[in-house]
Amino acid sequence: MAYVAARGGEKAIQQAERLYREQMGRIDRDRVAGIEAALPSLIDRVMGEASLYAPELAALALAQSGGDLYETLLLLRAWRTTQPRIGIAEPVLPDQTFTHRRISAAFKDIPGGQILGPTLDYSHRILATEALEQGGMSPEPVTPADKPAPSRQPSLASWQKQQGLLAEGTREEVDKHDIPDVTREPLLFPAKRAHTLQSLARADTGGVLALGYAAMRGYGQAHPTVNELRLSEAELRVTHPKGTVFSAGRVKTSQADMVSKLDADGKLPLGFCATFGWNEVKVIAGATLDLNSSTATSDSPMGEEFFLYHTEAVESSGFCIHFKLPHYVTFQSALDALRGAQAEREKTPDASQAVREEEDA
Repeated sequence: MAYVAARGGEKAIQQAERLYREQMGRIDRDRVAGIEAALPSLIDRVMGEASLYAPELAALALAQSGGDLYETLLLLRAWRTTQPRIGIAEPVLPDQTFTHRRISAAFKDIPGGQILGPTLDYSHRILATEALEQGGMSPEPVTPADKPAPSRQPSLASWQKQQGLLAEGTREEVDKHDIPDVTREPLLFPAKRAHTLQSLARADTGGVLALGYAAMRGYGQAHPTVNELRLSEAELRVTHPKGTVFSAGRVKTSQADMVSKLDADGKLPLGFCATFGWNEVKVIAGATLDLNSSTATSDSPMGEEFFLYHTEAVESSGFCIHFKLPHYVTFQSALDALRGAQAEREKTPDASQAVREEEDA
C-alpha cells in the first residue's frame, strides 16, 4: 500500500483541528460528569469496546470526540496502553456476582428463578415529549418487593451440566499470569479460546449485531435460544503484595449463554460471550456467533477468522478512514497504466475493423 503524507499545509491542518474543537465547545469536569450520568448505556458500550473499565475517562473521551465512537475508542485504547499493570484479578465466577438481571428464554423454571431487573423489554416505545416542557419529567418510584431476590444466583449452565444436558468440554487449568492476552499477542487462527472470548468482549457492538443477526436469520447452522442472560456486578478481587486477597471494588458485566438444538451426541451446544458494562445486544449476538463458529465452513462469515477480524472496531475503522489520506502515487500509477493501454490501442488498428475493410475491398 503506497500513499504519501500531506505536506506543506501545516497551518491549514492546525486550523482544521481547531475548527473541529470549536464545534465541541468547552470541556470541563461538569460536562464530563453530565455525560457520565445521562448516558450510562453508551458509557458501558464504550468501556467494553475499549476494554477499559473507567466510566469517567469514557465520558471524557466521548466529550473530546464529540460522540464519534471510533475516535472515542482510539483515545481510550491509546491511553490504556500507557498504564502499568499492577496486578491480575482472581477469576470471576457467575454465581459469585451481584446479579441485577437474570433471565432464560429456554427454560421457564430455573434454579433461583427469573429476575427481570432493569429493562425496557416490555415497555411502549413512545417518545417522551413532555420532558421538553417546563419542569421536565421524573421517573416513577420503584415499588420494593416484599421479599428481595438473592443477590447471588446459581449458574444455569453448571446446573445443566449436572443434569447431563450440556457437554462437559475440556478445561485446562492455567495460572492467571499465563492466560493468553490478545492485547499483547497477535490473533492467529485457529484462535486460542481466550483470544476468541477477549476479541468478542471488545468487538464493535454494531458489527457483532450485524453478523449475529445474519446467523439468526438462517446464514448460520445453529438457531439460537437464550439459555441465560445475566447483568451483574463482579467483585474485583486482587492479591495484596503481603498475600491478602481483598476487594478493589465492583465492575458491571454482561454475559450470555446461547444454546441450539441437540447435537449428534444428544447434548445442547453452547455459545458464550461476556463483556464490560451492561450490553445485552452485544453478548447475545456474540454468543450466537460463538455458537455457530464450530460448524462454520472456512469461507463462511460465521467462521472465527471472519467475525473476529471484521468486528475489531479500531482496526477496521482505521483502515476505512485511512483512504482519506493522499493516495496520489498508487492512483497516478493506475492512470499511467490506463493511458498506456489507450495509446497502444491507438497505434494498433482494431482487428474487427481491419476485417471489415478487407471484406469491403
